[in-house]
Amino acid sequence: MTLYSGGGGLLSTAADYARFCQVILDGGKLDGTRLLSRKSVELMTQDQLGRVKPDMGFGLGFGVYGVKAPPAELGSPGKFGWGGFFYTHFFIDPKEKMFGIFMAQLHPAGGLNLDRIFEALAYQAIMD
Repeated sequence: MTLYSGGGGLLSTAADYARFCQVILDGGKLDGTRLLSRKSVELMTQDQLGRVKPDMGFGLGFGVYGVKAPPAELGSPGKFGWGGFFYTHFFIDPKEKMFGIFMAQLHPAGGLNLDRIFEALAYQAIMD
């Protein structure tokens, strides 16, 4: 049996990851240049599978939070993101116009929740 992993083995710098997040946050544009169609970004960030978890759906490449029920954690309905094998995590919150990237080189994480603490602190830092 052959199993393909589209993201398996990918690696990036924090700066390039931030540019990727900015493209998605800006609806497919970066520095005024369209890289992805608006509709592609919509498909990527909308639930495609129905209920995966009570408060999470799954778009084309991202977990989408708060689309089936209120988010279980801080964040806005429609926030999306995902984690990586070596204890990386990113989130994009279009309503708040923000993204966050947490990168570590640790496996297994041993029950650490530093990525969740990072995300909570990012939301707590919002000043209106």
